Amino acid sequence: MPSSPTPSPTPEPSGVRRRSLLGAAAAAPVLASLAGAGSASAAPVASATAGPAGGPRALPGGGDLGPNVIVFDPSTANIQVRLDEIFKQQESAQFGTGRYALLFKPGTYSGLNAQLGFYTSIAGLGLSPDDTTINGDVTVDAGWFDGNATQNFWRSAENLALVPVSGTNRWAVSQAAPFRRMHVRGGLNLAPDGYGWASGGYIADSRIDGTVGPYSQQQWYTRDSSVGGWLNAVWNMVFSGVEGAPAQSFPEPPYTTLETTPVSREKPFLYLDGDEYRVFLPEKRTGARGVSWGNGTPRGTSLPLAQFYVAGPDDSAATLNQALEEGLHLLLTPGIYHLDRTVEVNRAGTVVLGLGYATLIPDNGVTALKVADVDGVRLAGFLVDAGPVNSSTLLEVGPEGASADHSANPTTVQDVFVRIGGAGPGKATTSLVVNSRHTIVDHTWVWRADHGDGVGWETNRADYGVVVNGDDVLITGLFVEHFNKYDVQWNGERGRTVFFQNEKAYDAPDQAAIQNGSIKGYAAYKVGDDVTEHEGWGLGSYCYYNVNPSIVQHHGFAAPNRSGVRFHGLLVVSLGGNGQYECVINDTGSPTSGTDTVPSKVVQYP
Repeated sequence: MPSSPTPSPTPEPSGVRRRSLLGAAAAAPVLASLAGAGSASAAPVASATAGPAGGPRALPGGGDLGPNVIVFDPSTANIQVRLDEIFKQQESAQFGTGRYALLFKPGTYSGLNAQLGFYTSIAGLGLSPDDTTINGDVTVDAGWFDGNATQNFWRSAENLALVPVSGTNRWAVSQAAPFRRMHVRGGLNLAPDGYGWASGGYIADSRIDGTVGPYSQQQWYTRDSSVGGWLNAVWNMVFSGVEGAPAQSFPEPPYTTLETTPVSREKPFLYLDGDEYRVFLPEKRTGARGVSWGNGTPRGTSLPLAQFYVAGPDDSAATLNQALEEGLHLLLTPGIYHLDRTVEVNRAGTVVLGLGYATLIPDNGVTALKVADVDGVRLAGFLVDAGPVNSSTLLEVGPEGASADHSANPTTVQDVFVRIGGAGPGKATTSLVVNSRHTIVDHTWVWRADHGDGVGWETNRADYGVVVNGDDVLITGLFVEHFNKYDVQWNGERGRTVFFQNEKAYDAPDQAAIQNGSIKGYAAYKVGDDVTEHEGWGLGSYCYYNVNPSIVQHHGFAAPNRSGVRFHGLLVVSLGGNGQYECVINDTGSPTSGTDTVPSKVVQYP
């Protein structure tokens, strides 16, 4: 890598590997429903609040946000000291148990550098990012990992305005590290100090006044945002609905650009209305371009905290289900929740919002969470971690055979991440199943761990990452890696994916272990043989068979050869010659070869 920025596309040097080798619309008024609120610090609301049948609730709504939600205001003393304490604890705690949400009340803060480690979220508590301004930085770097950012996972920044001290803020992340509803009054550097490797990430609903420099980032997805410029591309930079994005030019330079995002609805977020906490629910946008918050408040509705059960990690699945049955939404405060039964979301419009990477672990082979075939459920901001007993599924959106039309009010799954192994042994046959029509999955990382504890071809066995059975499903920002069979299997009609990043499982012992009938290996992304309409933009798959570098993968992508099944901007890469691809999609595309880490690309298919 160069020691200083370069505006030209940065090639990956020969032999580079990833994680195992390197470290095992315009402003609009808020709707009238903003009136009234419940307080997070006031006494919980209990029997005075009616349940769904008109009777009293047994469980309270509202209440305290718990010890790991740290709330600052501009008069708070020693903010930097507290930020540094948390960072010191979390900087290298990749599989630790600490979980934190750092919340800043509206106002102006100066002289801060909020360095973010693992499982740490920082967010403003205004309706607009510009309500909360930090004259300083929100920084992610990779000093803990010798300047390599490919393991900078599970952290986030939301709903803040930044005025970087140097003019450029550093956000050197890889998967599961969203940058949402941010206003950077300057530039944004996506590489670590020294320009070491970084693997790919996600920006949404953000305004970067200056230039974004990805430098060594392999892939990146930016949605419904505004940028002052974009410096370079390595393998594929993908944009949808981004003002100021580079023009479509894949394969060289490798920019995949959509003028608009087909459908989007921003993630729910906690904010303060005076002294009262509420949760804002942004409205759906069709053909979106640019940020949702314009020069003022966003469009949507909001709910008082009194309508949420404020859960803590000591709550059982039975308690969470009781709260849902009583008509409450769920706010999952930071921590690790052990579940002995499935959390069941059966009511239309239910919100399940996690803070500080709240983590759900099914202990006895159950599915962690299931959603009924109902309108408008919003799942956001939590991690599902497989338990040691195999779960047939970890997260299900809609039951098998779901068929209701949800086009007017879809379910959204946003910043919901799934992990199998790494923090200890975990198993799941299928991680995420989407059965409900019109579901929007907006930024997920579904990961069978390639490093950490409890890792091995059979130790953290997980055959399928994401299975989509519902029709009319849209995924924006899809990261799925290392599954034993298909990483993504898409059976529904009229599915669409904007951006896909994948690595095949590193640890296959031999060719026979991945053999798929007569085909060498399971595709990273498989469209069902009976599907007649499907479309994808900006999709990449990498192989790094480090246990047995002689393994051959026939293709990264498999799909029926029909005019209604279309792909734009595809690539496969062999990382340092550890395994090879024979084709890109089906029998189309040049093979990878040798030890040079150079992508094989297909511009359009068919």
